[in-house]
Amino acid sequence: MRIWYDTEFLEDGRTIELISIGMVAEDGREFYAVNEEIDTGSLHELICQHQWLMENVVPSLPLHTDTRGQKSHGRISTSSRYQGFFNLDMTSNEVMPRRMIRNAVRDFILATPDVELWAWYGAYDHVALAQLWGRMIHLPKGVPMWTNDLKQECMRLGNPDMPVQAEGQHNALADARHNRVMHEFLESLAAGDA
Repeated sequence: MRIWYDTEFLEDGRTIELISIGMVAEDGREFYAVNEEIDTGSLHELICQHQWLMENVVPSLPLHTDTRGQKSHGRISTSSRYQGFFNLDMTSNEVMPRRMIRNAVRDFILATPDVELWAWYGAYDHVALAQLWGRMIHLPKGVPMWTNDLKQECMRLGNPDMPVQAEGQHNALADARHNRVMHEFLESLAAGDA
């Protein structure tokens, strides 16, 4: 049974730090979690200084709202260097410590018989997933050591125009749902139905 997933992460060419993960199983189960570690410390500061993450990923996270009910997720300073700010809504059940994310992801995957992991440009997604347990050799038994890549399947089928995601880009759960849509499109194309 397939699981389509996506992660959002901060990477600097040496490390990949998990921001969020979304998973959708073929049987309809879904999972979404945001790493609570991004709310404070050096990881928070690095994300706040990353304009693309602040503009594209952070707005889709569960954020603390101000007294008027507005999400407080960013500001741009008057300096030439981008500087943003955000606060996660720590009352959201989607915000979890890594330990809880790791256990929930393990349980989600192990509850899936004959599991296949699928992602779009999935190399970094798989690293972010595997690093929940540390080194690749520490993956729990039953968690695959690879992720099937939808982009590779797309290329194998002639690189067709893919279905466009109408909304929710860079929200890990919305992206995981769209990965399923793209996979179903590729399967119908391979079967000659598209």
